[in-house]
Amino acid sequence: MSRRLRIVVLGYVVRGPLGGLAWHHLQYVLGLAKLGHDVYFVEDSDDYPACYDPSRGVTDMDPSYGLSFAERAFARLGLGERWAYHDAHTARWLGPAATRAREVCASADVVMNISGVNPLRPWFTGVPIRVLVDTDPAFTQIRHLGDAPARELARAHTAFFTFGENVGQRPSHTSRDCRSDPSGVTEGLPDDGFPWQPTRQPIVLDAWPVTPGPVDGAYTTVMQWDSYQSRDYAGQTYGMKSRSFGPYAGLPARVASTLEIALGSPTAPRAELTARGWSIRDPLEVTLDPWTYQAYIRASKAEFSVAKHGYVLSWSGWFSERSACYLASGRPVVVQDSGFSSWLPSGAGVVAFDTPDGAVAAIEAVDADYDGHCRAARDVAEAYFESGAVLSELLERAT
Repeated sequence: MSRRLRIVVLGYVVRGPLGGLAWHHLQYVLGLAKLGHDVYFVEDSDDYPACYDPSRGVTDMDPSYGLSFAERAFARLGLGERWAYHDAHTARWLGPAATRAREVCASADVVMNISGVNPLRPWFTGVPIRVLVDTDPAFTQIRHLGDAPARELARAHTAFFTFGENVGQRPSHTSRDCRSDPSGVTEGLPDDGFPWQPTRQPIVLDAWPVTPGPVDGAYTTVMQWDSYQSRDYAGQTYGMKSRSFGPYAGLPARVASTLEIALGSPTAPRAELTARGWSIRDPLEVTLDPWTYQAYIRASKAEFSVAKHGYVLSWSGWFSERSACYLASGRPVVVQDSGFSSWLPSGAGVVAFDTPDGAVAAIEAVDADYDGHCRAARDVAEAYFESGAVLSELLERAT
């Protein structure tokens, strides 16, 4: 943008005080600040118990843990005075910018609602540009089609962006895991009537220094087995990673490298996966804060991960913000193709697969030229995810 804007980023840090989830939102704030904009982060408690406290293992209305987490994170990034939290349960503003939060919100040029996880309170109604960033393609659109309050929240925005980068396209992928219409052409994202445009995760590259990759390290990922319940739409079930994982459960016996998952969700079959050769980590250990999360990625050889079944079914073009962080750290990613291979080159740094045999071949290819894939990983991050380019394009389109 040619002028400095006041931008309020709405996100999920106080209520979701975990390293990877925090980075997902923090990079919007830090990236916009680096572009020279007047940026604030604002979070709303919403009107139901939504504050997760990993130290107590509960979700309730008490934001104490999350407020301390946010204070440390924003201070370390040089944004210590640039955030506020609205606690609707007590009608209080908290955080360093609490006393001026209402004025900041009302005077903003742009409000950017990441993942749509914040309500748009009355103090945002006068903001001329209200951007909704969908980071959960297919599931977001299905929710809008069946959940009237969610649809009304979406209607309050003026610009619509999605991580489903194949939006508006009719994909040619015809694997039997994908739904086809009578002509045999795979359908894309469900149409909820909103004018979605493609975007992707911004990565503030100088916050992710490259270090030499450990040749003998493990392929890792951080994942939820079941993030929430599957969604049904037009006779099809859009599932979680649990539904994608089955064909790949036997991979540890087929490759030389160690495969490790920092695995969340009480439904995850940890004993079964351990018996099949997977190394299972406690995700709370590696996501304690943004920097333990970074350290976990740096200690990894590469990433191996499946995608949510619904992303693959819709051939959405989604690419993980977590995988983008691996790339920025100079770590290759071997990841299930959700249609992203239509816009992101696969084969060096990023190696896509859509079958177990393809996954084995991808891991073997990375092992055979590890240094080359590490260099390519950072190159891909610089070419496709650099925050300045991603956010500038988003703002140009939104305004």
